[in-house]
Parts: sequence; structure tokens; C-alpha cells
Amino acid sequence: MSRVGNAPITVPSGVDVSIDGSSITVKGSKGELSRELPGGVTASIEDGTLSVIRPDDSKESRAFHGLSRSLIQNMIVGVSEGFTKELQIQGVGYRATAKGSNALELALGFSHPVSIQAPDGIEFEVPAQTQILVRGIDKQLVGQVAADIRKWRKPEPYKGKGIRYAGERVIRKAGKAAK
Repeated sequence: MSRVGNAPITVPSGVDVSIDGSSITVKGSKGELSRELPGGVTASIEDGTLSVIRPDDSKESRAFHGLSRSLIQNMIVGVSEGFTKELQIQGVGYRATAKGSNALELALGFSHPVSIQAPDGIEFEVPAQTQILVRGIDKQLVGQVAADIRKWRKPEPYKGKGIRYAGERVIRKAGKAAK
């Protein structure tokens, strides 16, 4: 029995959910998201609460039940509040510069600056030279863009230089012992 899949989803005011077979569309103040539900899972809405229904009790259906409920919940939160990932840059000379709301230029110790373009639905904000905020309504896309930025210069274990998520703990190694 899926405990995640059985939990009802409350639809906040200002969010419109439309269900057409196994496809679901969510519209809110920040935008619109639609998704095809996997594995024969369907959804129904009654009195402002949405419930996810699985076709049978097979192992695959039980797995898709919880997944579908989480995906729908993330869509509802995304169109009403949005998602944000914060990245921090550490290192001498490492910095970020915003080139509008959909482009970044990073100085990461390479011989050239790194330019990053945001895909549709993603915005960048640089409140400080060492801080990047990735915002959007699609949780998966926000996380993927943040991971792609971090991939340019992962935090190294000796000095901790690089791009890290806010709150990420980098395990440090001891350097060579002096003679």
C-alpha cells in the first residue's frame, strides 16, 4: 500500500487543475504545466482535493502511484509558489555576473568566461558575485539547470573552491604533511 500515493492533494485557490484521461494540466499565477501520468495511473478531483488512483496492485502500479502523486504535488506547488535553488561560489577570482534574467557569465579560473543560457521557464538572479539563484515553476528543470551550472566547477576537497549548493557540506581532505 503506497502511503505517498494515498495522501490527498489540496488544490489552493487560484490554481486550476484539468484532467483528460491520463494527462493532467495545472494552471496558476506563475504559469502552466502539463504532464502525462505514467503506468495507467489516473487522477480525480472532488471539492478542491485531488486523489490519485492506480489501476491494480501490481508492483509497477504501486511504484507509479506514489510517483504520480509527487509529480502532481510538485506541479501545483510550482505554478502557485515556484521553486528556487541557491548556488554559492567559493574561490579567489571566482564570480558570477548576470546578463539579463536568462543568461549568466561565470569566471571560474578558466582562460575564458563561461556563458550559460537559461532554458524556457528558468530565470537567474545574482544578488552577490558569489551567489546564484535559479528560479522556475518546474522542479525537475530547476534542479537540472542548477546541477549543470555546478558541473562547471565542482567543489574540490582540498581548499573547497568551486560551485556548491547552499548548505552543501564539502568533506575536506588534509594536504601533504610538511617535513
